[in-house]
Amino acid sequence: MRLYDTYSRSLVELPAPPGPVRMYVCGSTVYQRIHVGNSRPFVLAMWLRSWLRHSGYDVTLVHNVTDVDDKVYAEAAKLGIGSRELSERATAWFFEDTSDLGLGRPDVEPRATEAIPDIVAIIEELVDRDHAYVADGDVYFSVASFPEYGRLSGARLEEMVSQETSELKRDQRDFALWKSQKPEEDTGWESPWGPGRPGWHIECSAMAEKHLGHVFEIHGGGIDLRFPHHENELAQSRSLGHPFATIWMHNGMLELDEAKMSKSLGNVVTLRAVLDEWGREALLVFHLSGHWSQPVDFSDEVMAQVAARANRFRDVFRRPSRPAPDGEWERFAAALDEDFNTPAALAVLHEWRDHELLRRALGIFGLESLAAAEEVPAEVVELAERRQRARAARDFEEADRLRAELERAGWEARDEGTGFRLVPRT
Repeated sequence: MRLYDTYSRSLVELPAPPGPVRMYVCGSTVYQRIHVGNSRPFVLAMWLRSWLRHSGYDVTLVHNVTDVDDKVYAEAAKLGIGSRELSERATAWFFEDTSDLGLGRPDVEPRATEAIPDIVAIIEELVDRDHAYVADGDVYFSVASFPEYGRLSGARLEEMVSQETSELKRDQRDFALWKSQKPEEDTGWESPWGPGRPGWHIECSAMAEKHLGHVFEIHGGGIDLRFPHHENELAQSRSLGHPFATIWMHNGMLELDEAKMSKSLGNVVTLRAVLDEWGREALLVFHLSGHWSQPVDFSDEVMAQVAARANRFRDVFRRPSRPAPDGEWERFAAALDEDFNTPAALAVLHEWRDHELLRRALGIFGLESLAAAEEVPAEVVELAERRQRARAARDFEEADRLRAELERAGWEARDEGTGFRLVPRT
């Protein structure tokens, strides 16, 4: 299997199965209900794990929850509640909404607040090796100490200035590993530099290495995380001699009116709202329809189109099964093995009328529920075929009689060209 790697700007081949594939995917910062764009890295990670396991790999997927962050403190203050109360509430929302996608759960779902000792240990090592320095209770990573900085993202020097300027920094490109506790912040942890909390970037380095080791195969997340978040993760870990991720997969973002869906921009549609309005199956077909690395347009019009595509699969299972030609599974697999091309795989599936093969493939993506209308009783199929033969022989009286018998059995045969489609009567 080959996957596009942002770091090398090339397709990288995974070792042949049954070897291990360890995956770390950046999860959400929990302070509100997540938007539908946040579901994309979760869905893609769960699908990739599913396909890799189907292909014979031993896969471990780690998908973190960032439950301590500036955004958590700010939102809690706005609501007049404690930051821990808010993060617990929002974490529960995250688990509820992503579970309703029907894809199961990642193998490990660590929370940043559970990794504080590991975070502190890494920061201490970075300070000891002169890759970080202490400044009035804060600790900053020294970007100048890591010459490779910028290689992952391709960011220019003028773009590297940290969003958090401070007179305490030696270089405004430097970023916080540890932040001293502010008077307005109600949560902090003890450290060698005083009470405080970790910076965002060090959390993921610590959680990834804690659960997957110093080197692992795949690091995923949205393209908006490539800089500075993933650039900073890479710098922290590799400056300590840890190879870290072999392949960096950055998925394209959801766009509303050609603008990235973002809480900071205020143009969000929550995952909960989409699930309630369109259902999980339509949303999953939506994600299938776009290549993982590209931006995807989101609108009611697009959702109506993908809902219709989902119904087309249901309709296949309401018709008699037709065996697929030899080699069809291999054609489907080839699309996924070449950079996990789900749109190409989806196009193959729409050609199939083989119930068993289609059910097997849909199951890779958690869409086996589309086969719920499957297995029209054999006696019903026989009645429909007899009706079809009667119509072809222009024996309309017999055709009408058989139609009435089908209706009594709870089915309707809808004529389509030279064939028919069986639909349950409502």
